[in-house]
Amino acid sequence: MAEKDILTGEHFIHGDAACAEGGLAAGCRFFAGYPITPATEVAERMARRLPQIGGVYIQMEDEIASMAAILGASWGGVKSMTSTSGPGFSLMMENIGLGMMTETPCVVVNIQRGGPSTGLPTLVGQADVMQARWGSHGDYGCIALAPSSPQDCFDLTLHAFNLSEIYRQPVFVMADEVVGHMTEKVVIPSREKIRIVQRPKPRGLLGDYLPFDSNGSMPAPMAVAGQGYHVHMTGLTHDERGYPVITDVVQERNVRHIVDKIRNNADKIIQVETTALEDAQVVVVAYGCTARAARQAVENLRNRGKKVGLMRPITLWPFPSKLIRSLSEKIKAFVVPEVNYGQIAYEVERIAQGKAEVLLMALMGGSIHTPGEIEDAVGEYL
Repeated sequence: MAEKDILTGEHFIHGDAACAEGGLAAGCRFFAGYPITPATEVAERMARRLPQIGGVYIQMEDEIASMAAILGASWGGVKSMTSTSGPGFSLMMENIGLGMMTETPCVVVNIQRGGPSTGLPTLVGQADVMQARWGSHGDYGCIALAPSSPQDCFDLTLHAFNLSEIYRQPVFVMADEVVGHMTEKVVIPSREKIRIVQRPKPRGLLGDYLPFDSNGSMPAPMAVAGQGYHVHMTGLTHDERGYPVITDVVQERNVRHIVDKIRNNADKIIQVETTALEDAQVVVVAYGCTARAARQAVENLRNRGKKVGLMRPITLWPFPSKLIRSLSEKIKAFVVPEVNYGQIAYEVERIAQGKAEVLLMALMGGSIHTPGEIEDAVGEYL
């Protein structure tokens, strides 16, 4: 262990623990949360590790308060994080909207389970991905990352913090129970090999600072409340100072900014893993735990001479629309296995616009697809 905050080297840990370590490596020093299966192990890891490195862990009374706490900590100048699962994610939505409107960087890890309602607390689901995009009311840009391994959990949680600092907003890590509870080797690099983004600080006279002066593009530098700059936050439509201005003109500027800072930078944000797309006639689109079975299925089919490829959206939101649109011009079909009744499959279908067929392989939760099942589905088109 080179440094207490970064446990460098090779570790045999589960995805939940890897999410926690990714946050710590990114500089997270405040965690507020509430126990919920299958995400509790993230909080447990943070409860043990944060006091070791001068950070603060606090168990809140519920998920609503947890989200409020990490927003406040962020404005206090501390990188902050929470974790939850489906029912808790629903409770966080109002304050996630507040975080979007106040452009507050933080990270929310959702270890998805079967739903709706209490559903399957201990078993897998992937049905929160549309909730991440549209769950809080109003319009805003969304960044959501989907790990498919414990290594991804570390890497993408760290990356989520960097994205949250760049774009000044909550960023989601949309893992699932299988990945969260899966134990594999995780390699944590040394400090000098880790890219860490710090939010830009304001410069100039204290009285000239405008915390929401976007200039129509990227967010303004973010001051630390209590260090001299005047900071005023509200969930209401607001001017550059943060004070409420309830007009359609200011609403137009507010909403366009919080949407367009993501939409106009989508090409910089989007990450996709691809396999054998060059000659593919069928493309499997899979994410999270499902991508693991899909990867094996594609390998098996390629070994039998079948022209099939894999597209794994690492970034679920913004969605990799350009690649889907391009592929739809030259392939027969997309096969989309996911542990829900059709969420990303419908996004693929919307973008393909009938140019390629889209087959949803739906599971309602509690189990995952096997490579054989995916092979059989692909075989319908080859």
